Amino acid sequence: MARLPRACPVDIPQHVIQRGNNRQVCFASEQDFVAYAHWLLEYSVKYQVEIHAWVMMTNHVHLLCTPRTANAVSEMMQAVGRNYVRYFNFSYKRSGTLWEGRFKSCLVQEEGYLLQLYRYIELNPVRAGMVEQPSDYVWSSYQINALGKESALCTPHSLYLALGSDPASRQAGYRDLFKYHVENQLLADIRLATNKGMALGNGRFEVEVASLTGRRMTANKVGRPVGWRKKSEE
Repeated sequence: MARLPRACPVDIPQHVIQRGNNRQVCFASEQDFVAYAHWLLEYSVKYQVEIHAWVMMTNHVHLLCTPRTANAVSEMMQAVGRNYVRYFNFSYKRSGTLWEGRFKSCLVQEEGYLLQLYRYIELNPVRAGMVEQPSDYVWSSYQINALGKESALCTPHSLYLALGSDPASRQAGYRDLFKYHVENQLLADIRLATNKGMALGNGRFEVEVASLTGRRMTANKVGRPVGWRKKSEE
């Protein structure tokens, strides 16, 4: 299927994935994670992108964020990627590309889906078998959202804030979300929407986003179009 043009409407959350080229390692030391986080903070502030959740794996990054200005996510990711590649190539005496082309993303419906994206992102190290509990992985937002660790990078979404009337109750409510792993169908839906640049939400949300952006938000049906045989015989 042909790649769809990028959609980046203001105030609609996005799930973003940036992968290493051919799944190669992008973070080889603790300093690498620190450097990426530094530029992510700098350019999220500059381009007015609120970062709600993240995980930095060895060969890719997941972000859940909300842009507050037009094209903000693209501008932020380009700036972060450019600076980080320069740093990485210098540090490891290499040259050439590091990232797998442009980043992938999907628009996320807040109701029913946004908190699921929090879980999906922060459980990534558990699914990968790197840790047993999300709290054991340092380079994600779980310790901030679930345990109250302070971070200038994290901006809580209003749905996260609605989990409780104070920080302790919010964190407890958030931890409750992690009692179960993300269901297989939801995993498949998230991956499809992100890889294809579509909308993650119900039918109403897909229609609303399509109207807003002027582009389709669902995958084409597999196979030949209805009526193709009749037309070919006319």
